[in-house]
Amino acid sequence: MARTGFVAGNWKMHGDLAQNRELLAAIVAGSQTLQNTSCAVCVPYPYLQQVQLMLEGSRVAWGGQNVSQHSHGAYTGEVSASMLADFGCQYVIVGHSERRTLYGEDNQSIAEKFCAAQKQSLLPILCVGETLEQREANETERVIAEQLDAVIDLAGIEAIKNSVIAYEPVWAIGTGKTATPQQAQDIHAFIRQRVATHSNEIAAAVQIVYGGSVKANNASELFAMPDIDGGLIGGASLVPAEFVSICLASQS
Repeated sequence: MARTGFVAGNWKMHGDLAQNRELLAAIVAGSQTLQNTSCAVCVPYPYLQQVQLMLEGSRVAWGGQNVSQHSHGAYTGEVSASMLADFGCQYVIVGHSERRTLYGEDNQSIAEKFCAAQKQSLLPILCVGETLEQREANETERVIAEQLDAVIDLAGIEAIKNSVIAYEPVWAIGTGKTATPQQAQDIHAFIRQRVATHSNEIAAAVQIVYGGSVKANNASELFAMPDIDGGLIGGASLVPAEFVSICLASQS
């Protein structure tokens, strides 16, 4: 069975009630003709209720940008998977490079967050990727294998069925630099092959999306690659016309 496209917007720490209202209305309108693809927005926690109210019944899903590995307890400032589920979230980003580099999240804690999300029937968007230094040292495949294997070791290969993997080269996030379509394809193929060492069936089915300065003007070329199933979009997800164009480019 052919994989369908998927595009998720990561708003990061952007937005306010008025801006969100305008952005969401435009995305809902622009998404009405989408076929063979799905889209979502991952928003800051305070706006989950607004997003739920505006997107319910539309073609656009929503989710969180992070989740605690704990189900409840004395963890001031944290948000659990069940709390995200209370607001109708379908997705949650896990292991974004900004969480790894700025907040010290390691492979083990990210694997635990992945499991916590799935226990509440959320689909984790698992981010993997290398820094510029790691790429220049020819360590890309080793780094990504370790990031992916930590999740598979803890959650089991069957759990990958109910997830999305996002390849995000750290050197291309918010920098304006983008991996060439062939560079991105090579790593997507490596990720799929890594999953295939456990299960060919799951490897063939799992959606692997690219994140790293995806724009409307390069999305079609990236998404045309055989192992790139869509994108995790940062800055361009805040521009309605850009985000809708990227979603349209992911249609199979």
